[in-house]
Amino acid sequence: MLAGDLYIADDPEIFEQQQRAAQLSARFLAAYGDDGLAAQEIARELFGSLDETAFVRAPVYVDYGSHITVGARTFVNAGLTALDVAPITIGADCQIGPHVQLLTPTHPVEPQPRRDKLEAAKPITIGDNVWLGGGVIVLPGVTIGENSVIGAGAVVTRDVPANSLAVGNPARVVKSI
Repeated sequence: MLAGDLYIADDPEIFEQQQRAAQLSARFLAAYGDDGLAAQEIARELFGSLDETAFVRAPVYVDYGSHITVGARTFVNAGLTALDVAPITIGADCQIGPHVQLLTPTHPVEPQPRRDKLEAAKPITIGDNVWLGGGVIVLPGVTIGENSVIGAGAVVTRDVPANSLAVGNPARVVKSI
């Protein structure tokens, strides 16, 4: 699965890992209402790696959580959906707007493999000092280069070079920064 190979999503071991993520996400949400700073310890348990200086607002929605890496001083706003079937790497000093979606899963275009419940995934990489505006959707296999800004509501279907401003659906680079 992590290598991008086809797999069957309803495997019992996969379900067990997803249940762990759902339980930790629920604990994180409940704790966040009481003490957002204390809740970060639960977020660190949920994510594969969450730097001590990073901050995540609740709620978050993940498939596993354990395949997500978040760098130093990064801020993740409320409502992140990170389907981490493949690794998701978020660099240092990033700003992730509210309701951003990082979507690694892919599904076959052909009808029979979809009927057979086969799927795969491609990793997402967000470089250092990237700002993803509210509601941005990043699709499987995309890399966003350092210092880039993705405008609110953009759908990022392909790589964005470093030091770029990209907007729209599909996202297009409109300016070098």
